[in-house]
Amino acid sequence: MLEKLSPILPSRDIARTEAFWHGLGFETEYIDADYLLMKREGAEVHFFAHSTLNPAQNDHGAYLRPSDIRALHAEWSALDLPDRGIPRYVALEEKPWGMAELALIDPDGNLVRAGQELPLG
Repeated sequence: MLEKLSPILPSRDIARTEAFWHGLGFETEYIDADYLLMKREGAEVHFFAHSTLNPAQNDHGAYLRPSDIRALHAEWSALDLPDRGIPRYVALEEKPWGMAELALIDPDGNLVRAGQELPLG
């Protein structure tokens, strides 16, 4: 019955958000002054204009479940984002709860954590 759940994240500047997320491999499906919809394969993310957003206090985020976390890590780590501050990239790690995870914070402070289950054993 349920097929998808898509995050709706804040953006201080829709055009800048579009450019940043395009660099992450997403394509624009819809854009106007106050709203942006981007897609990549089966993933979809929406953005709404929020000109007074403080990125350091932003608590919005999304969890992405890619089919190949290592390929996504190779792609996003090549963007040369810093590992501190905003924006930033947190490298792939194997977590004790059985997931391989990475994280990215966009220029508006939105967290995108991505994970894939580790093989059993």
